[in-house]
Amino acid sequence: MKNSTYHIFFTNLASSLRIQIISSLKERPKNVSEIVKDLNAEQSKVSHALMSLRHCNIVDVKQKGKERIYSLNKKTILPILKIIDKHAKTFCEGNCEGCGK
Repeated sequence: MKNSTYHIFFTNLASSLRIQIISSLKERPKNVSEIVKDLNAEQSKVSHALMSLRHCNIVDVKQKGKERIYSLNKKTILPILKIIDKHAKTFCEGNCEGCGK
């Protein structure tokens, strides 16, 4: 794996809006309107962020009638989030100056 792959992946996650979308989708799959309502964000910005997340296969999309339902990639992203949560619980709770907590 090349360093540029890491750069692309983590750059995609460097956006506050994209992280908020990921957090929202961690609860359950949602359509754009539900995500917009959850985040109180502009639909165009959410749609653009979802496009970037889809490009890197961080989110999946399924067509359900006229709407698109977005969910997190179950094979890779959900396990990564579980590892991050475990890391934070183990190493970042309490005094974690380096993490910005």
